[in-house]
Order: sequence, then structure tokens, then C-alpha cells
Amino acid sequence: MLYILATPIGNLGDITLRALETLRSCDYILCEDTRRCKILLDHYRIQKPLISFHTFNEKKREEKVLQDLQEGKKIALTSDAGTPTISDPGEKLVQKALDLGLQVTALPGPCSYIQALVLSGLNKERFQCCGFLPVKKRQQALKKALFFQGISIFLLPARDLIEVLKEMPTTKIAVMRELTKIHEERKVGSGKELLSYYQAHPPKGEIVLLIEGGKKEELPLYLLIPLLQEEYGLSQKEAIKLGAKLLRTAKSSIYRDVNKNVKIQ
Repeated sequence: MLYILATPIGNLGDITLRALETLRSCDYILCEDTRRCKILLDHYRIQKPLISFHTFNEKKREEKVLQDLQEGKKIALTSDAGTPTISDPGEKLVQKALDLGLQVTALPGPCSYIQALVLSGLNKERFQCCGFLPVKKRQQALKKALFFQGISIFLLPARDLIEVLKEMPTTKIAVMRELTKIHEERKVGSGKELLSYYQAHPPKGEIVLLIEGGKKEELPLYLLIPLLQEEYGLSQKEAIKLGAKLLRTAKSSIYRDVNKNVKIQ
């Protein structure tokens, strides 16, 4: 049996009784970082073999793990914090185990995306988890978040927060920092308001960023039209017609803008 086992995202007390029982009964534990996993196990006086399993070695480890599962061993898959396979290693292993008809189960527990969403106070009717905010295509990712009809949730290092806020001055944003830890912080406001705060109080630690979307009018037309095509499966002509209706502008002006900017920049 492969157990996808969620671990605390900060506070070591945020682990279920079932998770502790599983850790005590399994044959060994797959860890994104054995040192961090050992802190949790030592806290609960659990001694089990720990095997590193991360982005750079998971392909190498998969065959042995799958063989052990076929032999009936109980294996726990963990990540550094939160729920494994959610922006963490392990997704391919789980898929291969399922394809082989092996027993796989998931033990519910902490997830930084959900923790941040619940605490944010933003509308939770529709949301998307977008993983780590890309460095090279950051602007495009942020523009897509503005287009999305709901909340977009990103993970990012504190050092990148200031530059991100500069790009979204009028957008409603929630910054959730150091969730479940001693210095947990929740800040909600416009990008401009939060920029002013964090310039005066440089952020540290791990950040979950929530962006309120539905702002089509803030998107350049050369970005809006491809996004309408992607979101609703429209042809370019249909997307331009819809864009004109949404923005209450002439189709001809949209055609001109799109023709000037053929590629998304």
C-alpha cells in the first residue's frame, strides 16, 4: 500500500492521528528532505527508515519503490510540508502505482493553498491553484490570473513579492505569510497598498499569494483575445466579437491591436 501522507506546513501539531499511526506502521518513508522529515518523526518519537525522494532522484527511485509495493510493503509518501503531489514530487510515482493496479490511498491533512484560501476572507466560490509563480513568464501568468473568474493562488519566495505587487497596483490581493507558524501574517488590499506596506516591512519566509480575477478590462487586447480563445474554445474571430462586447468597444479597434501584437509578449 502506498500512503500519500500530508504533513504539517509549519506547526508540528497539525498532523492527524491516522497519519501518525500510518508512519508508525509503514515499512519506510519517502521524504522530499530526510532532515525535515526527521524533525517531525523525532517530535513524535517515531523511528522508521527514511529514503530521500525528490525532483532530482524520483525517476531513479521509482522502480525500487514500485517493486516493494508489489511485494506488499507499506510505504508512506511525504513532502517537506503539506500534501504530497500538490506542487511537490510524487505525482508520477502515484500514477504508475495506480496503472499497475497497486493499492494507493491518501490521508487528508494540511495544504497551504486551502489554508490560505480559508484565511484570506476572499470569495471562495471559484479558485485555481497555480503552483509556483514562474520567473520567466511571470507577467503572462499574472495577466491570466486577472482574466480568471475567481481567485488564483500562487506560491512564491518572499524576495519576489515586491516586484509582483508593482505589476498589479489596482488588483485586490491577499498575502498569506508563514501560515500556521508563530509569525503568521495575513494582509489583504490593493497591490499598491500592499506594496507600500511591504516596502516598509520587507517580507520573509514562505508566501502564498491570492489574486482576485475577473478584471478583463485591465488586460491588453493582445493578451485578452488569446485568453478568451483558450478559456471558451473560441476562434479568433469569435473571441474578438466577445472581447468587443465585454469591453464595450469597436471590433475594429481590437483587430488593429491584435494585428500589431501577433505574439503574446
